[in-house]
Amino acid sequence: MRKLVNLAFIYMLVGVASGLFYREFSKINEFPEGGYTQLSIVHTHLLVLGFLVFLLVLLLERAFTLSQHRKLYAWFLGTYNAGLILTASMMTAHGMLTIIGVESNKMISGIAGLGHMFLTAGMILLFIMLRRSVGARRSDSSQKLDAASN
Repeated sequence: MRKLVNLAFIYMLVGVASGLFYREFSKINEFPEGGYTQLSIVHTHLLVLGFLVFLLVLLLERAFTLSQHRKLYAWFLGTYNAGLILTASMMTAHGMLTIIGVESNKMISGIAGLGHMFLTAGMILLFIMLRRSVGARRSDSSQKLDAASN
């Protein structure tokens, strides 16, 4: 559980820092205030998909012991983190290019798409673990009820 707390904390720090970076980078480069760039939403992605998701996973771990599914849990952590880091990095690169007036390329979009695929795979792994944990808890409860009624 400590790893989940640490991940949530790191994503909170990086998310807040990315918002500060966007503000300062756009000012330095005289980008119009309120102008859209992917850099303007990196902090939101990091705070929601990093900070908040890992706080929710922490609560799910406490309630359902998701880590009992060791291989799935490890795959979830690795896949989801890789996806979030790839996605946020490519959004940052694309946004910085927009601010300095350089057109992005298809490679950045492709890597960002790969990051989104990893995020999706991580979420699917999370739900597989959650369903197994809920199913195990349900069968434990029904066994206890059967034992109590006999």
